[in-house]
Amino acid sequence: MSFPNKTTFCDGHSRRDVLRIGTAGAFGLPFALPQILAAENYASGSVDSSKNDVSFIYVFLKGGLSTIDTFDMKPDAPDTVRGPFSSMATNVPGTRICDQLPNIAKQMDKFSIIRSFTHRNAGHGPADHYMLTGFHPTAGFNTGLKPNNQHPSLGSVIAHKLGARGSIPPYVCLPAMHNSASSAYLGPKAVPFTIEADPSSPGFAVPDLQPPLTVDAQRLEDRRGLLKKVDRFQQSAEQRANSDADQLSVFAERATDLMTSKQAKDAFNIEAEPAKLRDEYGRNTLGQSCLMARRLVEAGVRCVTIEHSNWDTHYYNFQTLENDLLPKLNLAMAALYRDLDDRGQLEKTVVVVTGEFGRTPKINKDAGRDHWSRCFTVALGGGGIQGGRVIGKSDKWASDPAEDPHGPEDLAATVYHLLGINPRDEMHTPDGRPIMLSNGGKVVDALL
Repeated sequence: MSFPNKTTFCDGHSRRDVLRIGTAGAFGLPFALPQILAAENYASGSVDSSKNDVSFIYVFLKGGLSTIDTFDMKPDAPDTVRGPFSSMATNVPGTRICDQLPNIAKQMDKFSIIRSFTHRNAGHGPADHYMLTGFHPTAGFNTGLKPNNQHPSLGSVIAHKLGARGSIPPYVCLPAMHNSASSAYLGPKAVPFTIEADPSSPGFAVPDLQPPLTVDAQRLEDRRGLLKKVDRFQQSAEQRANSDADQLSVFAERATDLMTSKQAKDAFNIEAEPAKLRDEYGRNTLGQSCLMARRLVEAGVRCVTIEHSNWDTHYYNFQTLENDLLPKLNLAMAALYRDLDDRGQLEKTVVVVTGEFGRTPKINKDAGRDHWSRCFTVALGGGGIQGGRVIGKSDKWASDPAEDPHGPEDLAATVYHLLGINPRDEMHTPDGRPIMLSNGGKVVDALL
């Protein structure tokens, strides 16, 4: 059977077929690198310094992973619900997952799953925002293609609270920045450094780490000369000259430090990885993004958010999963957990794998599944999470949680707690209004 190669989500938004290199900011404006390197200027608050070495990788499967076909299968349901896949045993006795994920099944002891995850919005834009920030968007939320953060993303909060380690950015997005993955009212100091390029592409490089071609190596030490040659830094300075030019000058100096940093160049040099390991992760966007994320957190980046499309399987769900999406997830997720563990980094790295929601229990007329936020599964491991656990459960058709429901607020609280940030600490809007980091969420203690 042939089936269409979907290049758009059901709301009509196009996938980015051509990825640019650069940085993107909040409020729909282009923020350049100097504005996001404010490592010294992060907000004070309740931080557990004993967890200062913990980082966070957020693998966001944009469009919505069908967890009823992967991590919460219902083999006894009617064929209009269960689909054609079978379940298989994992290396955790009693826990079974989809037979299309054999590599992941061998790493089940390294992560846990919440099978009773739930929230109240099944629209892509609002659900994305909810899962990436921990806050449900309010009236007036813009679901268009421009950045639309009403609240800062988890990564921006982490960057804001903890700052950078050394000369590399605290928060990185790849291979693009999601519209709801930026800093909202936290401003340009918490905007992610964004690599809008595919790390699986031949010749992958990060131009922000390279000086302009008109500046030779000898002049790299001449910081004044270098800064005059970096056009986009200069343009950004002109845009914001009336507000905080002095502050921007400091960030521009940090940008120069990044360009001349061996630590940064080494972190982004994915070509340094053995070919065998790159093959294990998968020579595709998801696999190489996960490998890059491991390199970045190992080098000191506090948060990496990976956006991978397109999991919006309204049409031919099972063929798309079997032939395209699940083979990539099977390699990338399994390799990431194994590699982090083998390198002694798993206890220092929280890894979350999820989409914005799950898919409907009932298979539709197009052999697909539609949006379903009432019940789905989220996978979490590392950084103090006990592996091999199953938290909560869904009802007989995975329609609703049967017990122990958890939502985006709880996910945010748990991640912050694991990184040593008090989830009940506050941020402040530009007008001084206090907002709790986790919006009242509770740490999922059963994971710890």
